[in-house]
This record gives sequence, structure tokens and C-alpha cells, in this order.
Amino acid sequence: MFAGGISASHAQDSTVWHDPSNHQTRFISVEKGVSLEVLDWGGTGRPLVLLAGLGFTAHVFDGFAEKLTPSYHVYGITRRGYGASSRPPSGYTEDRLTDDDLVVFDALKLVGPVVAGHSVAGNELSQLGIHHADRIAGLVYLDALNDGSDDYTDYDAVTSKLPDSMRRPPPTSPSDLKTFASYRDWRMRNEGIAIPEAELRFDFARNPDGSVGARLTPPFVPQAIMAGDYKHDYSQIRVPVLAFVGFPESPQEQIRKNNISDPAERIIVEAVFGTYVGMTKNRIARIEKAAGGAHVVEMWGANHFVFLSNEAEVIREMHTFGATLK
Repeated sequence: MFAGGISASHAQDSTVWHDPSNHQTRFISVEKGVSLEVLDWGGTGRPLVLLAGLGFTAHVFDGFAEKLTPSYHVYGITRRGYGASSRPPSGYTEDRLTDDDLVVFDALKLVGPVVAGHSVAGNELSQLGIHHADRIAGLVYLDALNDGSDDYTDYDAVTSKLPDSMRRPPPTSPSDLKTFASYRDWRMRNEGIAIPEAELRFDFARNPDGSVGARLTPPFVPQAIMAGDYKHDYSQIRVPVLAFVGFPESPQEQIRKNNISDPAERIIVEAVFGTYVGMTKNRIARIEKAAGGAHVVEMWGANHFVFLSNEAEVIREMHTFGATLK
């Protein structure tokens, strides 16, 4: 176990860059030949386990996690296929990923943890709440209610008509990729969120000149995770739920930011917004049926990474949620 953690790309050159996050790192075997990176930020109180969204590692919670330590002992799990965790050729079903989490719980001797997950991690949360409620105290969905129950037919159809500038992010230039810091700045400008640099260093290779290289995770990993099209009966979740639900910026704000003057394109922006809001309201209606009870926090104009764009509110609600659990 070591303090702080060192980027995999700099393991032999620790003078170049250090992960500033105040965590310890260990590796836990979940099956033969497969070990997962587990971060431990410390803290007091009930254990809290953080699960990242698709394409990310536990390092995406650097900074955010430390602000939860007054109420929780905070851990983060990097799922198989990502970052410093093993990249086996199989084991990416929802059931197997959830089993991985349970093995880590056992290894850490966690009793009644709260489990919080972002985006695709909602699949694991739902599995835990429906099939392993006796192992956990509560669930926190960080904009993670989307699952196979969603029907994207109308949304995809109307989204395909958006202006190219809204459907395709601007490409990176060599200067944007010159360093991980410059790439982080590019993502901040284009995505509006500050992703921890450690996360980027575990997502991408470091070229010999220090620039950002290719993505480290092979494409088959996210493809396998997304292949399941899992559907969940949220009414069967038998633990308390806190669900943060992000909504996009208003159509008027999107139109202003993207300098859209064409009346037809404005109508499309409004249609996309309305369709997405309708889908999201359906998700809320489903989670509100959870047998263990659900508190939903709607965040209008939030980024999908609600714990980064709306950090203070998320932390406040999570502290309150923990205090209500038995």
C-alpha cells in the first residue's frame, strides 16, 4: 500500500508527476488472474464505495471523495478493464462486475456500505439493491438511472438532426495534447468540467515526449459492458436510494451558446430538449417506486458528471443521506 498513488505512466519516473489526491492504493484479487485497483481516501463513519462511469477509473473522484470523509470512510473501485486494474478478455457482464464489487467489500471487511455510482455504474447499483440488499445500507445514483428500459428511438431520431457543431465536439490540436495538463484544459473548455489529471493519466498512454497518447483500455471492454442492455425493476430495490438526476441547459441557453440563428435548427434544439426531459422524467418515476424509498434531486443545467459540475450540492445531500441511514 502506498500513499498518494503514482500514475502508471510514471511508475519509473516518480519525479515527473505525483497524484496529489490524499488516498492510499491497494490491489484486490477478485478471481484468478484478475485484480482491481482500490483507492482509500480514509475518513470517519460508514463506509462509502464510489464506482465510476464507463471509460473512467476511481481517480475521477479525486478531490470530490476527500470532501466526503467527514461523514464516510471513502473507497473507490476501478472496475476490470480500466486504469491499473486487470484487463482480462472476459467478465464484463453486469453480474460479474457486481460480483467483483462484492469480493472487494469482503476483502475490505465492509459492513453496510453506501455505494455511489456514476452513469453506467447504475447497473451495478441496481444489481446490489435488488439482489444483495443485505450487503449494503443505501445507494446513491450519480446521474445513473439510464438502463435498458429507456427507449432512445425518438431521441436518436431528433438528435441526428442537430447542427454538426452540437453533435460533434471540436477536434484536439497537437498543442491540446502536448501535456496532460493542456488536455485537461481542453476538456474543461469543451465539456465544462475539471476532470482530475490523475484520471486522464490512467486513461491514456504517455508518449515519450510527455504528450497524451492512445487510450489504454481496448475497445472490446466498453463494448462488452454495453452489450447487455440490462433492464431493472427499481421497485425491487430494498434499500434507501438517493438519486441525482441531471437535466441539460435550457434550449434558449443552448441556442445562445451555439450561435444558432436558423429557425428550423432552433426547433430541433427545443425538440431534443423536450424528448430528453420526457425520458428523464420516466426514469425518475421508475426509481421513485423503490421499495426502500427514494429521494430524487433534480439538477437543471447540470453536467452529466453532476459530482463535478454541482459538487457542493451533491456533497451536502450525500452527508444528509448518510445521517438518515440505520
